[in-house]
Amino acid sequence: MKTPIPKKDEIVKNWWVMDAEGMVLGRLAARVARLLRGKEKPHYTPHLDTGDHVIVVNAGKIKVTGRKLEKNVHKRFSGYPGGLRERNWADILKNKPEKLVEHAVKGMLPKNRLGKRLFKKLHVYAGPDHPHRAQKPQTLEI
Repeated sequence: MKTPIPKKDEIVKNWWVMDAEGMVLGRLAARVARLLRGKEKPHYTPHLDTGDHVIVVNAGKIKVTGRKLEKNVHKRFSGYPGGLRERNWADILKNKPEKLVEHAVKGMLPKNRLGKRLFKKLHVYAGPDHPHRAQKPQTLEI
């Protein structure tokens, strides 16, 4: 008996809305990564995109445990001398909270072409509104 591999037209992609208010960043990111990857579906295949689209709202109201807001630093480098920029998580959460959630989820996805394709199905918004009403997303309770 062969293991069935789903065809592209057999894969059903749902849309989910997750409210991040009061949720811990790591636990939220882990759940979102599983949904994007499709691991909660019976026809999950590691090398195929079987996951769903995920919309995260209220990203500005997430929790971070411990002293991570002050201690953890996000670094980026322009490639030029003196081009290293550092910001702690408290600044990122205050100015662009969606970047903090995106960074956490991206670290939990595969580091290849599939991971880039999966990351495009993540939509994060700082407030409670999103422009994806036409897709009729389902609310996901955790």
